Amino acid sequence: MQVTALGWALTIGVILALLALDLVVGTVRPHAVGFREAAAWSVFYIAVAVVFGLVFATQVGWDYGAEYFAGYIVEKSLSVDNLFVFVIIMSTFAVPREHQQRVLTFGIIAALVLRAIFIALGATLLSLFSFMFLLFGLLLLWTAVQLYRHRDEDPDVENNVLVRSCRRVLPVSDTYVGGRLLARIDGRRVVTPLFVVFIAIGGTDILFALDSIPAVFGVTEEAYIVFVANAFALLGLRALFFLVSGLLDRLVYLSSGLALILAFIGVKLILHWGHGLDSRVPEISTPVSLAVIGAVLAITTVASLLKSRRDPAAKAHAGAVLGTPTHAAHGEHRPPDH
Repeated sequence: MQVTALGWALTIGVILALLALDLVVGTVRPHAVGFREAAAWSVFYIAVAVVFGLVFATQVGWDYGAEYFAGYIVEKSLSVDNLFVFVIIMSTFAVPREHQQRVLTFGIIAALVLRAIFIALGATLLSLFSFMFLLFGLLLLWTAVQLYRHRDEDPDVENNVLVRSCRRVLPVSDTYVGGRLLARIDGRRVVTPLFVVFIAIGGTDILFALDSIPAVFGVTEEAYIVFVANAFALLGLRALFFLVSGLLDRLVYLSSGLALILAFIGVKLILHWGHGLDSRVPEISTPVSLAVIGAVLAITTVASLLKSRRDPAAKAHAGAVLGTPTHAAHGEHRPPDH
C-alpha cells in the first residue's frame, strides 16, 4: 500500500487538530468531568475512528480496511489497560479531580510521540530483517505469560525507576500549588507532585508502547495503518477514562483476556515468519484475527460482569508484566514521600 506525502500530511493534520481540541478541553478550562460529557466525547472519538476506517477502506480496499479495524480494536483494548494504570497513578498521588484532565491529555500526547517513534523504528526493522517478526512474536508471548502470571497484581508506581530518580534528584512540594508543574515556595524553586505524576505516566507510556506496537504489527505490516490505529485509539482515552473509571474494577478478567490476545498475535507473527521460510507453514488471516480478538474481548467482558455480580468483592487488576514487590502485591502502598 502506497500512501502519498499528501495523504500522510492530511492524516497527521486531522490527528493534530483532534489532539488540539482534546488539549483545549482538558487544560484550558480545568473541571471535573461528568458522565454525560465523558459519554459524549467517547462516542465522538469512536465515531471519528469508524468514519475514518470506512473512508479509508473505500479508498484502498476492504482488505486494508479490515487490517485497520483489527489494529484499532487491539489498540483500544490495550488502552483500557492503560486506564487501569492511570487510575492507580491518580489514586497513588491523590491528583485533584480538576487536574486529572490535564494529566490524561499529557499522557496521550506522550504516548502518541513515543509510539510514532517506535512505529518508525519497528517498520524499518521489519523491512530490513525478516527475523524481527520472530523476535516480536516471542516478545509478545513472553509478555502474555508474564501478564497472566501477575494478572492479580497492579504495577508498583512508587517504585517506578523514573519516579524514584525524580524524587531523589529534585525537591518536591507537599501540595499541587494550583496545578502547576514548577513553583517557588519560601524562595526555593521546587517541582510539584503533578510533575512527578507526569514522569510516572511518561514512564508507563514507554512500557505500553513496547508491547502495543509489536501487537498491532501482528495484524498489519503497513506502518500507516499501525500509526492511525494507535492514534485514533489513544485520542479517545481521556474521555474513556472518565466514562469507565468507575467500572474498571468490575473487569476482573481483563488482564487474562489481554494476555490471551497478546499470545494469539505472538503466534500469528511467528507463523508469518515461518511462512516466509516455508510456504507450507500456515498463516492466520486478518478476518480470523479480527474474529478471535473480538470474541476474546466479548467473552472476557461478559465473564467479568457475571463474576462481579456473583462476587461483589472481586476486584480487577491492571496486571504487572514485570511483577511487583511483596508489599505492592498485597496492596500495601507506601504514602508518597515529598
